[in-house]
Amino acid sequence: MDLDLEKLSKKDLLQEILKLKSLSKNQEQTIQYQERTIQSKEQTIQVKEQTIQVKEQAIQSKERVVQSKEQIILNKEQIIKESEQALEQHRSEVKWLNYQLAQLKRMLFGSKRERFEGNKDQTKIEFEDYANQEEQQDETSVKEKISYERPKPTKKHNGRNRIPEHLTVVEQVIEPEEDTTNMKKIGEERTEILEYIPERFFKLVLIRPKYVSTEDETTEQKRIIVASLPSRPIDKCLAGNRLLAALLINKYVDHLPLYRQQQIFKRSDIQIAPSTIDTWIAHLGKLFELLYQRLVEEVKAQSYLQADETTTKVLDKEKKKKTHLGYYWVYHAPIAKLAAFDYQKGRGKDAPREFLENYEGILQTDGYNVYKQYYDKEQVTHLACWAHARRKFEKALDSDRKRAEHVMLAIQKLYAIEREGKEMSAQERKDLRLEKALPIINELGKWLHEQRQKVLPKSPIGLAIQYVIPLWESLQNYLYDGNLHIDNNLIENSIRPVALGRKNYLFAGSHNGAKRSAMFYSFFACCKLNNINPQKWLTYVLENISEHKVNKLHELLPNNISIEKIENFHNSQQL
Repeated sequence: MDLDLEKLSKKDLLQEILKLKSLSKNQEQTIQYQERTIQSKEQTIQVKEQTIQVKEQAIQSKERVVQSKEQIILNKEQIIKESEQALEQHRSEVKWLNYQLAQLKRMLFGSKRERFEGNKDQTKIEFEDYANQEEQQDETSVKEKISYERPKPTKKHNGRNRIPEHLTVVEQVIEPEEDTTNMKKIGEERTEILEYIPERFFKLVLIRPKYVSTEDETTEQKRIIVASLPSRPIDKCLAGNRLLAALLINKYVDHLPLYRQQQIFKRSDIQIAPSTIDTWIAHLGKLFELLYQRLVEEVKAQSYLQADETTTKVLDKEKKKKTHLGYYWVYHAPIAKLAAFDYQKGRGKDAPREFLENYEGILQTDGYNVYKQYYDKEQVTHLACWAHARRKFEKALDSDRKRAEHVMLAIQKLYAIEREGKEMSAQERKDLRLEKALPIINELGKWLHEQRQKVLPKSPIGLAIQYVIPLWESLQNYLYDGNLHIDNNLIENSIRPVALGRKNYLFAGSHNGAKRSAMFYSFFACCKLNNINPQKWLTYVLENISEHKVNKLHELLPNNISIEKIENFHNSQQL
């Protein structure tokens, strides 16, 4: 309420002042009370905030514990995952080691055959199916008599093998034990038997009569005529050509080491020192070097070659009590029927350089990478080997039969086509391959590219697929020429004598000895390819090589020499 202060008395003013003071005091008290209330609420809020902070700290602590546990769980999951991966890797390694062990056992004790007959179970009837078929039949079966006529076979039995007519005939008369005196002979029973006497030694004495002209008896100088000695490969050698030929044939064709041949000689009371025989073989090696060079030149000149290699152990003076693992590199010309062995100390990229560096033509090899630098040229067409490809999948049958069998059945069809075209001309065989084999190969190629992503790379089936994929174009090249072969098996047939000999004489005495062996293996492989008796060929060459013209030396090679000439010489030299 507004007051007019000027009209109020002092007393009233004082009262008003007192009232105002009283009101002011009350308001101050009220404000103080409100401040205390606010302070109290603030304290309560602070307590609650502290409680909240404590709870937040507790929650954060629990969250850290949870995070720590989650991290521990993640670490354990990672450890489990890594352990599973390591376990899977170990399982894969164990599987691979078991596979290698099985292959080693197979090499040592198992069969070397690679026959594949597909799934035999496809032709079998399960017992349950057979039982169901039996239940469906009527229990009361009716017996029926069936008769038929079968034509009598007209083919007659050939009887016993006939003994060759060219053999010497020795007759032995066996008289009855009873007394045949005063009895008349009315006939005889003759029984032919093929008998054998071990090869015999004999002393060959060359007698050369000397003649003098009767017209020169009165003169001081008389003309004496005497025949010259026949050509001998080793001058003043005790051994004749037949014996020298037998030594080489026994070793490189029949795989008899020289020390065994010496034992055979001893049984006939022939004592020849081992060093003497070694000297004979060394002289023969030098004698045949030029002929071997001619053979190598002819092999290099061929437009179609197959190449492969095999091991041989060699004594090395630098390696005490150990042998060096050397290699025979073999080059086979199927069309020319030639083969050449080349000994090298290693299996590196330079080993076949002498033969293949300047080669132009068709080269058939397996998938060994060393050959790649020689066939990866414009002037060379590479031909891969289906037998090697098939071998990879055959080894994978135990680990992945379904896939391996699929490939092997397709390859089996390719070989069936080759058998069908065996007697055809080159052009007819080419047409047959393009008509029947090419679709099979194209379908198989698509299938292999699909399966490549589905198999483990280091598994046997994965390794097999990885082997053939880079060679796929080379595997198809045989289709376009009927003269080409589907595989390298012919050269493996040439290498087989080395494997047989390796089991008998174990190692070569030196690197020069291994080179000499490669030379004789070459000659005898050529004899086999040309259907020539190696004993007769070698005897003929030993008799003539010393007097033969050097520029016509190639005429003595098995592929160039006349079989009739060898046979005529052999017949004229029989004693």
